[in-house]
Amino acid sequence: MDPKGDPRLGYFIAGGLLIFLGWGMAVLVNLVAHRLAPASGLVVGWMRIFPTLGTYAWGALGLGVAAGALGVALVWLGTQTPKGPWVLPGVPYTEP
Repeated sequence: MDPKGDPRLGYFIAGGLLIFLGWGMAVLVNLVAHRLAPASGLVVGWMRIFPTLGTYAWGALGLGVAAGALGVALVWLGTQTPKGPWVLPGVPYTEP
């Protein structure tokens, strides 16, 4: 990270991505897929999803909750960080 740049942009992008992947995909999609699966299982690609949560589903759920919480922390850190100049890489900074 360039020391003169605005680190908030990275915090917001990384935090939003972690919230989307953690809470959106690993938690929400995981739980909905297991809820909608019939007793014989639901085939999605190479996986068979059953209505009960197995070891993999609980692991994905735990990692998703942790990733989403880390994403919230990064977004909060981005709101608390002072604003710096936002410029494209390789463009010289102009001092006000």
